[in-house]
Amino acid sequence: MFEPKLNYVSCPGPAAVGADPAAAQGHRMAYWEWDATGGATLAPHVVVCVHGLSRQGRDFDELAQALAPHARVVCPDVVGRGHSDWLADPMHYQVPVYAADMLALLAQLHAEAPIQTLDWVGTSMGGLIGMALAGQPGLALPAPLRRVVLNDVGPVIQWEALERIGQYLGASVRFASQEQAADALWAISSSFGPHTREQWLALSQPMLREDGQGGWRLHYDPAIAVPFRALTREAATGGEQQLWQLYDRITAQVLLLRGAQSDLLTLETAQAMTQRGPRAQLVQFEGVGHAPTLVEPGQRAVVERFLLNAAGAP
Repeated sequence: MFEPKLNYVSCPGPAAVGADPAAAQGHRMAYWEWDATGGATLAPHVVVCVHGLSRQGRDFDELAQALAPHARVVCPDVVGRGHSDWLADPMHYQVPVYAADMLALLAQLHAEAPIQTLDWVGTSMGGLIGMALAGQPGLALPAPLRRVVLNDVGPVIQWEALERIGQYLGASVRFASQEQAADALWAISSSFGPHTREQWLALSQPMLREDGQGGWRLHYDPAIAVPFRALTREAATGGEQQLWQLYDRITAQVLLLRGAQSDLLTLETAQAMTQRGPRAQLVQFEGVGHAPTLVEPGQRAVVERFLLNAAGAP
């Protein structure tokens, strides 16, 4: 097992918390880079793995380790999460800002070593960011997106799932220990499906930061909940048409993963995604809701085959 390197990219746009008002606006986004060669060479095949709403880039450790011998794997902490800056204005915690940050990241990666093949793995929010990039052919990507994995997300997002997430997102909670935090996270994340205690602790530890008083808090800016809670059912429904337009314009091969018990991505929407636009290949995982973590070997293998198999078969 090897560890990823933590890097940063400067992103134009909204200012970070504590930024000098006289300085140019912008913020830093952290990303974890997995390189099996130890820096000896950077593969021209890049896989970007982007996490869900309240998660962070270390969610993909298991998948990244499996892919790293074959590709340059990059797992960002979306701004407001993990080691990335927090934004001064929380209303900028929106997909268009996240997508712009990813363009800055890709430009930096391409400048370091030319990208010849570009793939995307996006869980929930990370999938929406991927759709925003893949569904706008005019964007200045260093290479066309070749294959996209949408993990339990699509153009139609169930309002009831958003209400469920809104019940805990942004809550100010302090934990006495990492174990206590892991138990609390499991209470709101059991839909991720069966995990061993060891697997869950590994997923939970990067979700925490020390509070300076001997305890632990969640890794993200609580203000990411501000624009989330400002969303109305009507606005969410109105956004579906725009998301379908993005999806229908995707030319990359798409693998759609769905937890069979997902409350965010319905089977009806998933099946529609196999019939229009890029005609996604659908794979469902039993005993899992929203969203598969890709830690279980069977889930991981599906993604590996899709990204590394020349034919793209799941």
